[in-house]
Amino acid sequence: MAKELHDYRKSYEKGELLEENLGEYPWMLFQQWFEEAEQSGEVEEPNAVAVSTIGEDGFPKTRIVLLKATDKNTFTFYTNYTSEKGQAIAHNNHICLSFFWPGLERQVIIKGIAKKTDPQTADAYFASRPKGSQLGAWASDQSLRITSREVLEKSLKALEEKYANKEVPRPPHWGGFTVTSHEMEFWQGRPNRLHDRIRYVVNDQGEWIKERLAP
Repeated sequence: MAKELHDYRKSYEKGELLEENLGEYPWMLFQQWFEEAEQSGEVEEPNAVAVSTIGEDGFPKTRIVLLKATDKNTFTFYTNYTSEKGQAIAHNNHICLSFFWPGLERQVIIKGIAKKTDPQTADAYFASRPKGSQLGAWASDQSLRITSREVLEKSLKALEEKYANKEVPRPPHWGGFTVTSHEMEFWQGRPNRLHDRIRYVVNDQGEWIKERLAP
């Protein structure tokens, strides 16, 4: 490495997060931040989100997926249900989503409960995907060991021939997860490591409560 890791330094000075500028509901702020990330020109994929699950082995695991829908306090992504990720959610559907937009010095962390989307919603989204992506969902037994990349390429070629002049149906093992948030934390970088952290939490009455956390 060019320099020691402890020598990396950055001063965060692009924004602030103050209570008087916050709305009653966290998804209002999320929508604002998402649109600003999208329009900033500094974030290549604003909908890229880290999904953290607890596997059947008891270990957490995080991977990046793409957010494909959001409605108030719900967030939807799509995956192979038989994958390691899908099986982990089936085992424990309490998961965490984390958006990080370094160009804006912002992060959003969401804790919530994941449930499979209904088949009609999954069908509609699958039909909107490029045909190559549709075939890829059939070609890959996600998370299983394979002997070589050639296995994938042969599988894809066979599928291309099979569906050359046909619509590709959604695989029964492929669909969406919709996460209903129970907690949303917004992080805005600030100078001197005194970052702003605002957390919204749902109370027993279903109301969102705002609170500031020490950085």
